[in-house]
Amino acid sequence: MIERKSGRRLGALLAAAGATCAGTAALRSLAPGGAERWTRKNYAGKSVDLYAGPAAAVGAAAGLAALPAKPRAAAVLAVLAAGACGAYDDMAGAGDPRRGFRAHLGALRNGEITSGAVKLFGISAAGLAAGALLKERPVDKVLAGVVIAGTAHLVNLVDVRPGRAGAAVLALGAPGLLRKGPGAVAAAASMGAAAAVLPDDFGERAMIGDAGAHALGAALGTAVVAGNGRAGLAAHAAALVAVAAYGEKRLGP
Repeated sequence: MIERKSGRRLGALLAAAGATCAGTAALRSLAPGGAERWTRKNYAGKSVDLYAGPAAAVGAAAGLAALPAKPRAAAVLAVLAAGACGAYDDMAGAGDPRRGFRAHLGALRNGEITSGAVKLFGISAAGLAAGALLKERPVDKVLAGVVIAGTAHLVNLVDVRPGRAGAAVLALGAPGLLRKGPGAVAAAASMGAAAAVLPDDFGERAMIGDAGAHALGAALGTAVVAGNGRAGLAAHAAALVAVAAYGEKRLGP
């Protein structure tokens, strides 16, 4: 039994890593819309590509195939929706200097729907929908949604230098491998996709962008939700809200 559980975790990790690598190679070869659309300048002014982000989202979803039907549906929904919303912001919001919830909600109050606002509400809705599938009681459903969306935001928040987001997912996901049940498989899937993008990310050849960071965070969030009861969910939700508030403060008005 122990070997079987370990095999599922390893299988999820390898499937996620393999699908991420394959997806990155395919996107790099095809370059939908032209290579310029996928090229950005990183913090040091070096040209990097964004192929790894969507590939990580698809890869993490592929690693979740080992989950039972209901948790799999919830996790895949959260991951792909977070990745899609992040990808939209990567493309549509490329020239928008506004950062943080406050800036995008302020624009919304003035009648402007920014790509950041679409991402905020889209990932929040997907997190709540996934939480509703993963938990039974209303309070737990809401807490689960906060944890999934909050973890997606957390990973994106730390993605300010090469490799930080992927390294954070590996560090935060590792304890989840020791748990029983779906949480361990979801943690393995998030870690496999994160490990696959790290070489290019650290090497400053690619960046995972919002698509990759949010998708990896959502996968990690579903692992946390699947492995915790109400007390654990409440503690994680409180910590994530505090981190989000701190991040907003650092971004300024």
